Amino acid sequence: MSPLVPWFAGLVVGLVVLAWSADRFVDGAAALARALGVSPLVAGLVVVGFGTSAPELVVSAMAASSGNPGLALGNAVGSNIANVALVLGVAALVRPLAVRSVLLRRELPVPLAAMLLCLMLLLDGRLGRADGLALLAAFALVLYATVWFAMRERGRPADPIAAEYAARLPADVRVSRSLARVAVGLVLLVAASRVLVWSASGIAGWFGLSDLVIGLTVVALGTSLPELAASVAAARKDQPDIALGNVLGSNTFNTLVAVGIVGVIGPGPVDAHLLFRDFPVMIGLMLALFVMAYGFGREGRITRAEGATLVLAFAAYLALLVRGAVA
Repeated sequence: MSPLVPWFAGLVVGLVVLAWSADRFVDGAAALARALGVSPLVAGLVVVGFGTSAPELVVSAMAASSGNPGLALGNAVGSNIANVALVLGVAALVRPLAVRSVLLRRELPVPLAAMLLCLMLLLDGRLGRADGLALLAAFALVLYATVWFAMRERGRPADPIAAEYAARLPADVRVSRSLARVAVGLVLLVAASRVLVWSASGIAGWFGLSDLVIGLTVVALGTSLPELAASVAAARKDQPDIALGNVLGSNTFNTLVAVGIVGVIGPGPVDAHLLFRDFPVMIGLMLALFVMAYGFGREGRITRAEGATLVLAFAAYLALLVRGAVA
């Protein structure tokens, strides 16, 4: 039997289990936060906003520890690209996304600044442990600022995203059940990530593709499934701020934590294609999102036409990667 059969089977099973376990993990963590008395706004911004990137973190950590830094970094950067172009593009096609939250407008520059910091650290062509620690330290500051601004909202007129998160968070906040969800989700996340990294590496080697390309495409798309499901569901329920907040939190987390963990676990050289092809695409898309969502004197909005443009841009980027891989 060809080794492609178990590799492709592992890829499919890994992606499905990864998406399911990520949902269980985030719901359990959010419910646990509510049970411990954390406000819906803080639980939503921190647990949901950052927690949807658990697959990217675990997959990147597994790939780095297995000696596949290209797959690890490709997964983080590719997921950021997919989050903006595919996830928000599809969500805007379902329903135009009006940005009503003052908190989100304040957070719009954060993932862009994180990406520029990451690029600056990697321009020497190497991701070192000091770089990884610097990115993790930057995330600690972002996390502190996010919680601080959310806590400041108490006693003020409610930000629109607060009501959206209150409706989004699980109603069952029993500690025992929440802990069980977190534990099951985390165990399955790790197991699915191992299978996914093994399968993706095998397929890449068989077809002569680089780990970077596999990370940017198949693995990145798979790890972005939780964001896609959450954002589309939020758009359908007329919760546009959650749809955008998921992407902003995920992209910040991917850039600072997923890449930072790779630097700590598996420091090494960085593929020039990642720096001079994929980083510009990622940063360009974040700039476009900033312009659309900020509004500049009017309500920020991602229209259906802009959503279609984002999806087409993602398709063009994938075509560019495939063309480069087979050339």
